[in-house]
Amino acid sequence: GLDEAVADGFLVPPKAVSVPLKFQREGIKYDDLTDEEKEEWDAIEWDEDGAIPDRVGAADINKWLFNKDTVDKVLEHLMTDGLTVADGDRLGKTIIFAKNHDHAQFIADRFDSNYPHHKGHFARVIDFKTEYAQSLIDDFSSVEKAPHIAVSVDMLDTGIDVPEVVNLVFFKIVRSKTKFWQMIGRGTRLCPNLFGIGEHKEYFRVFDFCQNFEFFNQQPELSEGPVGASLSERLFTARVELVGELDRTPLDGEDSPLTGLRREIAACLREEVDGMTIENFVVRPKRRLVEKYRQEAAWVKLSLDERAELQELAGLPSANVDDDLAAKQFDYLMLQTQLAVLKAEECFAGLRKQIIQLASALEEIGNVPMVAAEMELILAVQTDEFWQDVTLPMLEDVRRRLRSLIKLIELKKRPRIYTDFEDEIGGPTNIAVDGVSSGTDMTRFRMKARHFLKQNENHIAIQRVRHNEPLTPQDLAELERLFVDAGIAGPEDLERVRDAGGLAMFVRSLVGLDRGAAKRAFERFLVSRTPSANQIEFVNMIIDHLTDRGVMDPGLLYESPFTDLDSMGIEGAFGSAEVVEIISIIEDIRRRVAA
Repeated sequence: GLDEAVADGFLVPPKAVSVPLKFQREGIKYDDLTDEEKEEWDAIEWDEDGAIPDRVGAADINKWLFNKDTVDKVLEHLMTDGLTVADGDRLGKTIIFAKNHDHAQFIADRFDSNYPHHKGHFARVIDFKTEYAQSLIDDFSSVEKAPHIAVSVDMLDTGIDVPEVVNLVFFKIVRSKTKFWQMIGRGTRLCPNLFGIGEHKEYFRVFDFCQNFEFFNQQPELSEGPVGASLSERLFTARVELVGELDRTPLDGEDSPLTGLRREIAACLREEVDGMTIENFVVRPKRRLVEKYRQEAAWVKLSLDERAELQELAGLPSANVDDDLAAKQFDYLMLQTQLAVLKAEECFAGLRKQIIQLASALEEIGNVPMVAAEMELILAVQTDEFWQDVTLPMLEDVRRRLRSLIKLIELKKRPRIYTDFEDEIGGPTNIAVDGVSSGTDMTRFRMKARHFLKQNENHIAIQRVRHNEPLTPQDLAELERLFVDAGIAGPEDLERVRDAGGLAMFVRSLVGLDRGAAKRAFERFLVSRTPSANQIEFVNMIIDHLTDRGVMDPGLLYESPFTDLDSMGIEGAFGSAEVVEIISIIEDIRRRVAA
C-alpha cells in the first residue's frame, strides 16, 4: 500500500489541495453573466439552427466550450503554488490531466499566450494525436529539458515513470478509483538531489480542480464495477480468437491465402508478446507465458488451453505500440467482420454496413492524394458484388490498405466554442489523502538516515548490522549516540523507531544485509542437498531480497515474484521439511537484528 511504501521510504507522499472553480462545478448560466458578457453570448453561433441556449452545463465545459478565464486561473494557481526547481526559478515537472485533445491543446495555447517567452516548448500536449510523442516523453523525463509541463489525455495517466514529476493537476473528472490512484502514482517516485545536493524530493503536490478527492473520500467503498477492456486488449483477444478459428478450418496447404493470413496474424501477436518487458511489474507475474509465446514453435497450432493462456496476456504493456487510434478501431471492426464471416454470425450485416459507411466517407475526401490512390477499392467496397462472396483475405486487404486513411475522415461534431467569461475560483482546501497516514516527517527522517548511514558505513556497529552479527547493548547505545550527535534523530524519532521494531532493524532496512552474509546463512541448506536449478533460483531471489531490504516477511514467499517460479510459491518449489528450514533461516536473520 501507499502508506507502507511511504513509511518505508520507497515512495513519497502527495500533498493535495482541492480548488473550486464555479464553471467546472456549476456550468455557465446566461443570467449570471454581466451585460457585456451577455452581448458576447448572444453573438455566438451556437449551432446551424441559430438557437441560443440559456446555460451550458458543467459536463460541456472543456468538451466543446472552452473558456479562457477558467484555464488562465488554473494556470495561474499552478505557476504560483506549484513546486519549483532550479533554486526556485522554474516550475518542476508537471502533468496536467486534460479532458480531451481539444482541451489539452487549449491549455497549451493559453499557456503560450500568458507566457510568450516560453511559447512552444515549456508546455506541450502529449497524447495519442501527438507526432513523435515518445521523443517528447523522453525530453519530459530529463530534468533540464523542455517540456516541463506535459498536458496529457490518457497517455501519461499510467505506465510512465518520471521521478522528477512534482506537480499533478487534475483538470478532468475521474470516476475509476483504480485509475485515479494510478494517476496519483505518477508523482510518488523518489528523486534524490532534485532540488540541489542533499535536497531530495520529499513529497509532491496535487491540484484537484474537479472534486475527485471529495468524490472518492465520500465513497470509500466505491465499487469499480465492470471495467471495459481497452482497445489494445480487445484487438489482442480478437486476433487470438481468429487464429484459433482458422486452426479449426481446413486451410488448403501452405500456399493458400487463409494459411498466409493465419501466419500474418500469429506473427503480429508474437511481435506484441515479444515487446512485453519481463522487468515490468505488470508483466512479471505472467513471465512464464510471455517466454513461452515468444517462441515461434508455440504458434504452430493453438489448442483451446493455449488460447485461454494467451487471453491472460491481452492488455499487458508492450513496446510494440500503434498510436493511430482510428486505424486500431478500424482493425477491430475488420477483425470482427472476419470472425463473423468465418463463423457465419448474424452480426455480419451490421458490420458490413459500418464498413460501407466508412468507405463512403472516404469517397467524399477523394481529393486527398492518399485516398485517391485507393479509390478503386473504396468504390468496390460499397458495391453488393464485393460482399456477395467476400473472403477473409479480401477483408484483410481492405484493412491493410484503408486503415491509415480512416483518421482523415472528419466526423461531424458540435462546433467548438471559445469564450472569455469571468470564472470564479475559490481558495484551496487541504485534502487528507486516504491511505497516507504517514506524514513527510518520517520520509524525511528515513532519507536523512539513509544518507548518514552511507557516509558512515564503515562504523563497526553499522558493519555488524550489515553482516548479521549479534549486537550488544553497547552497540545499540552507540547507534543511538551516532544518530543523536549527528542531529539525524530526536527523542520522538527514536521512540517511533523502537515501536517499529528497534533501531538495529531500522538501520538494517536502510543498509540491507551484506550479500556474503546472506549467502552464508543459506550455505548449509544448499550444501546438504542437491537442489534443482529452479530451487537455486528461488533461494537466490530470497538472498536478493535480504540484500536489498535486510529482513524478510516469510509471507512474501507465497507472492510474486516467487509465484512466478511456481504458482504455489515456496510450497510448490520445496518439500515441507525444506520449507520449514528456509523459513527458520529467514526468522533467525530477523532475530539477530531484533535482539
